[in-house]
Amino acid sequence: MKSVMRNHSAVTTFIILGLTNDPQLEILVFVFLFITYLLSVIGNLIIISLIFMDSHLKIAMYFFLQNFSFLEISFTTACVPPYLYIISSGDRTITIKACFSQIFFIVLFGATDFFLLAVMSYDRYVAICKPLHYVTIMDSRVCRSLILCCWVSGLLIILPPLGLTLHLEFCDSVIDHFVCDASPILRNSCSDTWFIEQLVIVCAVLTFIMTLVCIVLSYIYIIRTILRLPSVQQRKKAFSTCSSHMTVVSITYGSCIFMYIKPSAKDEVAINKAVSLLPISVAPLLNLFIYTLRNKQVKQSFRDVLKRLAFLSQKY
Repeated sequence: MKSVMRNHSAVTTFIILGLTNDPQLEILVFVFLFITYLLSVIGNLIIISLIFMDSHLKIAMYFFLQNFSFLEISFTTACVPPYLYIISSGDRTITIKACFSQIFFIVLFGATDFFLLAVMSYDRYVAICKPLHYVTIMDSRVCRSLILCCWVSGLLIILPPLGLTLHLEFCDSVIDHFVCDASPILRNSCSDTWFIEQLVIVCAVLTFIMTLVCIVLSYIYIIRTILRLPSVQQRKKAFSTCSSHMTVVSITYGSCIFMYIKPSAKDEVAINKAVSLLPISVAPLLNLFIYTLRNKQVKQSFRDVLKRLAFLSQKY
């Protein structure tokens, strides 16, 4: 019925409205996104490099952190540079193929991130609840298999709805967001999108609930184990090993929950666009500081590298 009622002209490009139409505010947005993106990429590359170079960081926890940093770089790169180009060039058009490509990578990296957070919670469960068997259980083969499962799960989440969306015809071209997003794209379609919309909801809820249940169960066992430890010092030490992960989980899931607590229809789009900045731009930078400033081994490794660089600069 939609195709009958609307003008059935072929749409080959979309128009990204962005965060604001105010030119002065757009400059501030550009500076903010550029600085946070640059710091996030540099910082996460430092973490990846430190874990590659330092033999003391060759355990499962840091292997997962290395992959998490890679996902943070990938996710923010899929979102921020295209919008920075739109602001700097003034060209708000994007081809349908480019838009679908962006959605594919955003959802792939985002969903894989959720599954990886669940895997990292299991890693903390083994480290605290079964410390004597940690190295045996979380060996390199198991770690690689878990990372592969995260990526495969991310692919399985995005491929069914995206595959169906590729066959849609579009009558409208406006995307009221600063990235290509499923909701405004489906609204632009002339075709019946009811089934795809339901599939998107099922995939999103499945990812959210499955990973959250794994994390909650892991932390129930972790907290129960920590409370059984005899001394306050032991409890503090055990809690500190998973506090960074708990903080990152709170930011990631909290921002997603907030985005989908529906405000009034008038404010919904504006609020969702503003809140989506948190996982896209702010969280990758915050996560960087959370994992480095609260992790003694990473900080020590960073100091050692700086000392080596200082020594080499003096030598030559």
